[in-house]
Amino acid sequence: MMNKQQNNNPNNNQNNNNNFFNNNPLLIFVAFSLVTIFAFKAIFPDSETNATNSNIQAYGSNVSKTITYSELKKLIVSGKIEYVGIGNTLIRAVSKNDGMQRVTYTARRVVPDETLIPELEKSGISYGGISEENLLSDILFGWVLPIFLFFAIWMFLVKRMQKSMGGGSGGILGIGSSKKMINSEKPNVKFDDMAGNKEAKEEVREVVDFLKAPDRYVRLGAQIPKGVLLVGPPGTGKTLLAKAVAGEADVQFLSVSGSAFIEMFVGVGASRVRDLFEQAKKVAPAIIFIDEIDAIGKSRASGGPMGGNDEREQTLNQLLAEMDGFSTETAPVIVLAATNRPEVLDPALLRPGRFDRQVLVDKPDYEGRIEILNVHIKDVKISKDVDLKEVAKMTAGLAGADLANIINEAALLAGRANKEEVEPSDFKEAVERQIAGLEKKSRRISPKERKIVAYHESGHAVMAEITKGAKKVNKVSIVPRGLAALGYTLNTPEENKYLMQKHELIAEVDVLLGGRAAEEVFIGEISTGAGNDLERATNIIKSMATIYGMSDIAGLMVLERRTNQFLGGQTQKDFSDAMAKDLDDHVKTTLNERYQVVLQALRDNKDAIEQMTSELLEIEVITGERVREIIKEHGGIVFEGEDLHSDSLDKSDVKEDIKSDKTQIENKDDNQSEK
Repeated sequence: MMNKQQNNNPNNNQNNNNNFFNNNPLLIFVAFSLVTIFAFKAIFPDSETNATNSNIQAYGSNVSKTITYSELKKLIVSGKIEYVGIGNTLIRAVSKNDGMQRVTYTARRVVPDETLIPELEKSGISYGGISEENLLSDILFGWVLPIFLFFAIWMFLVKRMQKSMGGGSGGILGIGSSKKMINSEKPNVKFDDMAGNKEAKEEVREVVDFLKAPDRYVRLGAQIPKGVLLVGPPGTGKTLLAKAVAGEADVQFLSVSGSAFIEMFVGVGASRVRDLFEQAKKVAPAIIFIDEIDAIGKSRASGGPMGGNDEREQTLNQLLAEMDGFSTETAPVIVLAATNRPEVLDPALLRPGRFDRQVLVDKPDYEGRIEILNVHIKDVKISKDVDLKEVAKMTAGLAGADLANIINEAALLAGRANKEEVEPSDFKEAVERQIAGLEKKSRRISPKERKIVAYHESGHAVMAEITKGAKKVNKVSIVPRGLAALGYTLNTPEENKYLMQKHELIAEVDVLLGGRAAEEVFIGEISTGAGNDLERATNIIKSMATIYGMSDIAGLMVLERRTNQFLGGQTQKDFSDAMAKDLDDHVKTTLNERYQVVLQALRDNKDAIEQMTSELLEIEVITGERVREIIKEHGGIVFEGEDLHSDSLDKSDVKEDIKSDKTQIENKDDNQSEK
């Protein structure tokens, strides 16, 4: 500490020596201006002013006396005046030297008075003009004030330019400042307002405890995490969780978007980072929340051999330095950040001491969805018949923002129909809108196309119910929805699925192939309606071979690496051309094998599909319960009540199913063992 003080002393002395000049530039300028003006007056005197006033001054030292204009005229008439100086508003007269001291009389002139000059000439009194201007006011208003105003404007502009170039809190047009980008508030959001994600709330609860009572942790030598990174898919409530932390702790909440730091000028982002942390220290304890931090926190190695983005890297480096620079013991400032792309962040940002804790804010499970729905229906008038558990079952895999949108959409539908309350049908329609899109009842479809669509969707529905491991049918419709869907089969799992077994993936492929197979079996010709189904089926079979190690083509070798797990999941391929050919052959062969199995299964349930198609053509929509009834009425087997995660399969049965090309009964048994 002594060394630091000694090192700082020269700087302090230097600063003290320059304080007066640095802190009072305007005062110094005024003094300099006055000295300059007086020097100028001395070098270049005003000849006219001096000439007019020197006539009076030539009579020597006088006694000044103020009289009225009438008294002055009486003195002129009596011959006691020797010289008269006439101004615009004043008249000065010098008395004669009668052995006594001269007197300078000053009177306010009465205008107009045409008798004055003739009287002076009659009495033989010399006269002239005088300047009434005050030297001080002349200097002040004629010289100092204009220069002072010019200097003030100039200093203002220079100061703004310096701040814009060197940082600080200002800058021309706000460049370099983060005050306008920062939203500073004390949120009223509590943990109770954020339903679901109990684990995430428990992870950040100790941050709240530290902000409320930091001494309890400091005396034990514990160090609270300086940064907490919230990761998860879009719409899961990362920002809401950060506000809830600030609301529970009752501290200042400074939020800013990651994109707000980047400008076209180099160095502005780093300046705004410094400004952000300075503001946080002033209002500590506080929480800094940086939303979408991947905008400035991308890995510096991602620029490639040609270099990266200098501005973004400078901003990131400044952020790293700031997070190392402040002490949470003296000024509790905790940084929260949110992103849905954690894999692209710089490793230096994620190390302990910076963002040393990552909290996953994932999509809610069944219980979490019920809690979220209960939170969002507080202000919505719903019918007593509405069962939120059923809505939660239909919305598996949706985030909190999706659920809020579904409730709002249901309320809009009820209001459009002029209902008093939101009914279950409104919720079901809202879910279908969220998943499949808007109904296009005005879209005219020919009877031939309606028949094709009906057979197509019936094929999907039957395969979903008779296949082991497939998602159950909730609804089948031939009403056009969205941009291109002429019909759809709504398969909704009752719970989120975090694992899928091999037979479940194959079952999903079979269901996807069911539409095309139904067209071939019952119509005799295929259409273009199965394009998306084939694309999804191909991707599943390819992923089984390249990512999950579920084929003999690559064994346990992973051929593709998945990235951006929260944003749809992109893959990076890493295999040879020879492997690519073998992979293509494998995908083609597997799809053909599954297609033959599906064809046989649909032929076995021909009567059920025919009846389902006729009902669809008549009423356009049938429920999942009715689908299962139709299959059972015609002797089909519907799989129900299966524990998909604990049920073990016989490998020999699976292998036999893939290679089966036997009788009708054998094919049906194989389908039941694998699907």
